[in-house]
Amino acid sequence: MSTPVPQPVDDLTGLMMRKDFHETLDALLEKARASETPVSVAFVDIDNFMRINNDYGHSGGDDVLKTLADLLRRHCGESAIPVRYGGDEFAIIFPATEREQAFLLLENLRTVVHDTKIKARKDGAEITGLHISAGLACFPIDGHLKSELLRKADQALYRAKVTGRNKVRLAQDEKMVPKTSHFTQTQLERLTELAAERQVGEAELLREAMDDLLVKYGVDEIERWA
Repeated sequence: MSTPVPQPVDDLTGLMMRKDFHETLDALLEKARASETPVSVAFVDIDNFMRINNDYGHSGGDDVLKTLADLLRRHCGESAIPVRYGGDEFAIIFPATEREQAFLLLENLRTVVHDTKIKARKDGAEITGLHISAGLACFPIDGHLKSELLRKADQALYRAKVTGRNKVRLAQDEKMVPKTSHFTQTQLERLTELAAERQVGEAELLREAMDDLLVKYGVDEIERWA
């Protein structure tokens, strides 16, 4: 029997990294489609992280990142999969978890983070007043495709940021524009066939194609805020 190959983790936090996050979410969504079970996914961002680095130095910022990673492991449920997505942004996969349940877990996490005090290793200063913002989306209620869920979770995180931070926001239905002369008749017919084959909406497939186009030309799929 072969020994399982350990997955690489982020050196600072010990969490799964971005590449493995995408592979893990792909596998869980495939399983969820077959078993008709939900999967929730969230993006979590530290509010005003640049100020923390300015006030306490990069070592203080590292202390905050390590502490948040530990809180993610302890307060997001036994089945949750926390991820260091990049910089001060984290992601969480909640397998077999309804949106409402994941929302309550994130709200609890937000409260715990706010109440946490961290002693900086460099000078012993106490870092307090931490806030996080989070955006949440759930399969299948918010979308069937991974790109759909990630975009909606990202947009929910954005709304949490621009409405004052220190909040958890749920995915919302997106405003759509009608299909017009941007597509040929043959393209639309093939789109209809593909949607039927994949058992998803045509709009979801079009948004997935747009996401791929933006990534191809160097527009990152997930926005970040200071």
